[in-house]
Amino acid sequence: MTTAQTTAQTIALDFDDEMKSTRKLLERVPLDDAHRGYQPHPKSMTLDRLASHVAELPAWPKFALESELLEIPADFKPTIATSTTELLEMFDRGVEQGRAAILAASEDDMLKNWNLKFGGQIVYGGPRPNILRAFLNHIVHHRAQLGVYLRLNNVPIPGMYGPSADEQ
Repeated sequence: MTTAQTTAQTIALDFDDEMKSTRKLLERVPLDDAHRGYQPHPKSMTLDRLASHVAELPAWPKFALESELLEIPADFKPTIATSTTELLEMFDRGVEQGRAAILAASEDDMLKNWNLKFGGQIVYGGPRPNILRAFLNHIVHHRAQLGVYLRLNNVPIPGMYGPSADEQ
């Protein structure tokens, strides 16, 4: 007989798997002067900004579970890692905070809605389980973009859901 999992426990399983894969990719990000400002298109984020965004996202479940609204001002300036070490420290700290917030959430916590306000406008919101899954999807989306950036810079890509072309 299996024990039913809470919503938080189920989300934590996915979170843990995706964070392992994400860290493997972030470990390969070159944030030296030759690569930091790389962008494949003028509308694309720079490599250092994209990698930093991927590294900061694991902390977002904490925001969604400890408040019902996150307001980001229009003039918000994100933290940009200047080294791979700093990038991994940012990521590891965020994973720890995000995972702890997820596992601490009760079923009652999961029934609440959460909203993201940017520049005075609500840009995203909904039930917390949907938000947490959207955060995971957001990480995977940007992780895939980061993989393309690395590929275009001849950096070997680690496997995410099996071996990559570089590992075969």
